Amino acid sequence: MELLSGNEAIARGAWEAGATIGVAYPGTPSTETMENFGKYEDVYAEWCTNEKVAVEVGMGASMAGRRVLSTMKHVGVNVAADPLFTAAYTGIGGGFVILAADDPGMHSSQNEQDSRYYAMAAHIPMLDPADSSEALKFTRDAYELSERFDTPVMIRSNVRVSHTRCLVEVGEKVPFEPKPYKKDASKYVMMPLYAKVRRVVLEQRVADMKAFVEECEYNKVVEGTNNEIGVICAGSTYQHVIEALPEANVLKIGVSWPLPEKKIRDFAASVKDVYVIEEGSEYLSNQVKALGVTLSETLRPLKPEGELTPGLISYAFGKDIPSHIESPEDLPPRPPALCPGCPHRPVFRELHRIHAIVTGDIGCYTLGALAPLEGIDSVLDMGASVSMAHGVELALQDKAHNPVVAVIGDSTFAHSGASSLLNTVYNCGTGTVCILDNRTTAMTGRQGNPVNGVTLQGRPSRELDLPAFVRSMGVDDVRVVDPQDLEAVKRELGDATKNDHLTVIIFKSPCVLLERKQREKYWINANCRGCGICTTLGCPAISRDSESRLASIDPSLCCGCSQCSQLCPFDAIVHEGK
Repeated sequence: MELLSGNEAIARGAWEAGATIGVAYPGTPSTETMENFGKYEDVYAEWCTNEKVAVEVGMGASMAGRRVLSTMKHVGVNVAADPLFTAAYTGIGGGFVILAADDPGMHSSQNEQDSRYYAMAAHIPMLDPADSSEALKFTRDAYELSERFDTPVMIRSNVRVSHTRCLVEVGEKVPFEPKPYKKDASKYVMMPLYAKVRRVVLEQRVADMKAFVEECEYNKVVEGTNNEIGVICAGSTYQHVIEALPEANVLKIGVSWPLPEKKIRDFAASVKDVYVIEEGSEYLSNQVKALGVTLSETLRPLKPEGELTPGLISYAFGKDIPSHIESPEDLPPRPPALCPGCPHRPVFRELHRIHAIVTGDIGCYTLGALAPLEGIDSVLDMGASVSMAHGVELALQDKAHNPVVAVIGDSTFAHSGASSLLNTVYNCGTGTVCILDNRTTAMTGRQGNPVNGVTLQGRPSRELDLPAFVRSMGVDDVRVVDPQDLEAVKRELGDATKNDHLTVIIFKSPCVLLERKQREKYWINANCRGCGICTTLGCPAISRDSESRLASIDPSLCCGCSQCSQLCPFDAIVHEGK
């Protein structure tokens, strides 16, 4: 037995099943899955530029006979949807398993979508483990199911399953002999001539899978002591239900699509009242009601958004909330912030100062939207900053307006920003695009990407020449600026936002968590006038006395970046040597 998180268990299950190729784009809560898979012997794992590419690489490896694991977060499934839907038609060669890690509660995401809808729409079977133990077993079994039914198989996880550890019974790696590649255009070339035939194959596969889920061990009834209450649930919600309602009969759904229709109807008939409990979605409720099952309403409504807890479920069923100490209401807010010394901070401060219209993107730099920087006006999805900036320019081209600036990170630019920039160039767009090159994919844990040339398993690679790449698209005005130089940031942004052509500024400086250099720390001397200019950086190391208004620097947080020292008009911030 080993103590494993759901992500570690999924990686282990894939390895035990004989998967030898892993492809992914990092995204919380899925990231650690591929990182752990890449640590096993005799496997190849890579960070792909985006999720669409990951599924396409995975399909190629599967077609050539290997067992493959692909991982992504729920919004990554949006990006992968194009090949995913057609892969359901083609089927696979070697088993192909795809992890979709949902994020109810939006701990690190821009929406709260339910990946089960994708499985249903694409006609791809989806397994829904409730804990780490099931995550390993379901993943390991998924390869057999993938090859048995000639289809990719999806594993659905969420934050609680992915990041919660429990005891797991691990096994040995099962030898898997890669299947020989067989040329078969009628299976893999999805032009209408062949796709029409494969659609018929897909329908027969769905019928076969529907018969399978009625008998498989993944969908099971857990009997309680009260036949009057029946609950249908799936995934981690099952853990909350059995804690909150130990007396209830529970139909635990382990296959989210296709659902076991007969088993659901039989279960509903065996209890007086049947309820569906699920997080932030009506997927399961709607599917059960579509089978003609009448669902009962809880005494108190469950919230439609966010995560569930045993306490919320108990309360919904009329139970009293246990006595507890209420959280104080006068605590100061603790919003997330960019790290001390973050190279993104001077860029956002300057964008705020010049009152730019800033379209932002997905990454840790999204925090530039928060006070006091307030340097981002929109965040939609990965790569959207460049496209949206072009749209803003189109809408305002006949009017006097503030500068329009797109801000995007290096990894996100490689993910989907490059195609957006190409579109702007192709359509003769203007404005300013800032690529924040901090040499890593910082938000998800400092993974490699094409811009820094660091691969998942440390293989020799090459770093993308970002200025040359941007120039090759047709951008004539490309500048590389050190964002830690505040005067340079001010000068280059000021110049770029005043011209009438497209300018790309690459702000290049490593993430402070990459280098962790021991620089001389800064402190504030008697010259401080309490003007507060240093606090406009929003650096967590800088605070200000509420009475004297004088600033101070926490030496345990200061990393010696010198941003505040450059900003101070009174030479009040000096390093330790002075």
